[in-house]
Amino acid sequence: MNLTERTKYIDQKLEELYPNPPIPLNHQSPYTLLIAVLLSAQCTDARVNKVTPALFRLASIPQKMAKQTIEEINEIVRPCGLAPRKAKAIHELSIILIKEHRGQVPQSLEELEKLPGVGHKTASVVMSQAFGVPSFPVDTHIHRLAQRWKLTNGKNVTQTEKDLKRHFAQERWNSLHLQIIYYAREHCPARACHGLECIICKTSFPTRKSRVKNRKA
Repeated sequence: MNLTERTKYIDQKLEELYPNPPIPLNHQSPYTLLIAVLLSAQCTDARVNKVTPALFRLASIPQKMAKQTIEEINEIVRPCGLAPRKAKAIHELSIILIKEHRGQVPQSLEELEKLPGVGHKTASVVMSQAFGVPSFPVDTHIHRLAQRWKLTNGKNVTQTEKDLKRHFAQERWNSLHLQIIYYAREHCPARACHGLECIICKTSFPTRKSRVKNRKA
């Protein structure tokens, strides 16, 4: 397959496997999604989903979160790792949302990236999943598969995002980034397949013999 044929096949196969991919992080609002995504850095979605019910019972809006101490937030989010830093970011961004955005999560990538603890990927996830704005957040799963499928050279996640946006139609970005994540977890994980065994890898590269060595994100 050439690149065009491979891209079309991957797009169709993922849509077939995951026609309505659910958002993996449990949330009730743009604010709770923002907090959940922030907590998911270097942590599994499953663990975040175990932690956030207690956190959101404590405070599910910025006005309530800002009234908590960093220590109280830290005590709950500790299982997610990097807890002191994350707790501080959650507290500070809640105050900023109240002071600068009337307690609402801004619907702007630029404004989101200004918030403590919110990088480009986190902001892109919120834009995509909370507001439906076409975005292509690239996590380690997507970065890995984009390399295995030769959709990018894997130089860095910024380049991978640019390449994927170029290869796929904009109206597919929001679903596709979730579909790739689910496929990566279920069929093409980091310590298996290696570009040789899953259905997409085998179909796209039937003559491939050697494992794909990925560049880390």
